[in-house]
Amino acid sequence: MNFSFPKKVIIPIVASAFLFIGTSFKDDFFEIAKQIEIFTTLFKELNKNYVDETNPGDLMDKAIKGMLASLDPYTVYFNEQDVMRFKINNTGEYTGIGAVLSRKKEQLIIKEVYKNFPADKARLKAGDEIIQVGGILLSEYKDEASNLFKGTKNTKIDIKYIRQGKVNTTQIILDEVEIKSVPFFAKIDDKTGYIVLARFNKKASQETKDALEQLKNEGAERIILDVRDNPGGLLNEAVNICNLFVAKNETIVTTKSKIEKHTSTYKTTKDPVDTQIPLIILVNDRSASASEIVAGALQDLDRAVVLGSRSFGKGLVQRPVDLTFGTQLKVTISRYYTPSGRCIQALDYSKKDKNGMAIKTDEKNFNAFKTRKGRTVYDGGGIQPDVELEETKSSPITNALLRNDGIFNYVTSYYYKNPNLGTKIPVITDADYSDFKQFLKAQKFSFDTETEIALKNTLAVAKKEKLDESIQAEYQQLLSALQKTENSLLDKNQKEIKNLMVDEIIKRYQYQEGLYQYYIQNNAEIKRATALLGNTNAYNTILKI
Repeated sequence: MNFSFPKKVIIPIVASAFLFIGTSFKDDFFEIAKQIEIFTTLFKELNKNYVDETNPGDLMDKAIKGMLASLDPYTVYFNEQDVMRFKINNTGEYTGIGAVLSRKKEQLIIKEVYKNFPADKARLKAGDEIIQVGGILLSEYKDEASNLFKGTKNTKIDIKYIRQGKVNTTQIILDEVEIKSVPFFAKIDDKTGYIVLARFNKKASQETKDALEQLKNEGAERIILDVRDNPGGLLNEAVNICNLFVAKNETIVTTKSKIEKHTSTYKTTKDPVDTQIPLIILVNDRSASASEIVAGALQDLDRAVVLGSRSFGKGLVQRPVDLTFGTQLKVTISRYYTPSGRCIQALDYSKKDKNGMAIKTDEKNFNAFKTRKGRTVYDGGGIQPDVELEETKSSPITNALLRNDGIFNYVTSYYYKNPNLGTKIPVITDADYSDFKQFLKAQKFSFDTETEIALKNTLAVAKKEKLDESIQAEYQQLLSALQKTENSLLDKNQKEIKNLMVDEIIKRYQYQEGLYQYYIQNNAEIKRATALLGNTNAYNTILKI
């Protein structure tokens, strides 16, 4: 919904918001006040004199986002709807449909359905494209689509959607939806417990504690804690989760800021559950923020072996600041440091390359630190595992397939061609993989690699300068060579891509629970972790016990 505030109202609102931010920068107060006056004068004159009607709210939204874009991607402005969504992510509770939605190119696609929640009960499936909610056509609705699914419990919402080219209708009845931080835990074998920690909302530590205690009661003598693909969340929950495995008064993380009140040391404050149980933490390149605090702290304290591939390397802490009219600024206030003193931020947002992208810290510039028992660890680029598995690293071609839904869309087609797979474990044959590549070709799938984007941009500029005809042949030759290379990379990374295809297929038939059940028997990282925990000498050697 677009709000257009009166021009005489918007200016003092903006001024007060900027002054609020400016109060912590007293030394620069004159310069800040000067810039605010310039901005408010410009904003007023622009809205008063511009030849066409303006929307002050829309202009201000773009101005704010443009300003913040020059900083880091985590400093963001939340409108009222965004604030509500942010609170949902942190509490884990809301009234809704129980599905993951993605809006791309004016399409609203269901990416995942959670078992026994409203979307599932309405028989919606991953891959369905929602085209109408109630009387509102999605093609004509430009605001946040999730707003259309809000309401009180038992609210009935009529849905029109497209599945495999056919238009269908259904009705969703809203219900309470709880997003679990620990969606799954189980014993892998007689002595090994496995806990999936998917997010850090306010229930994360309690859910992890409950899982740990139940597994111990069932006879687990060692634990695998899986934070792969966990994007992070609440800092205090990361500290509390570490506290399950280490004693009171241990330093877990320190935040450092140019503002003294944002510089803090976070220590454990409770009695632990178990300080001796052997522990392995699984990470990958999508483990970020609070996930890295847990992995980094327990690694520095020599309390756990970290296994997998290098984590994302966020290393930045945000804090929400309430603004006027129910809006909010989530602003980066500090960097976090593990107990050994490491800052694991991988990208330097204060330094940009010629394309405006943040520069990644070069490995030669990493600094060495020591864990409590003298093991060497490094800063500068996420948490480097004690046991690094090459096969767990994501290739650029695979990331492109995930980012642009190549695997997702193929599996949607596969699902309807194989309706009776049920609980069987799918096997992706060479013929299936060949079919997958043909599917990408038929769909004219764009990998959007940096090289491909740069090439397309070159042609776009050439068209503007009317030079495209003279370079068309060379352009097509380069594009053909690039596509041939991409096809070669599909073959080179076939094993990795096939594994992701199997994961997606299992989710379609057996939901998240089925995927985790498959993991504990078949996932390479979990198998390696289980074997290491079963080899006491090897485990103790890594931690210098």
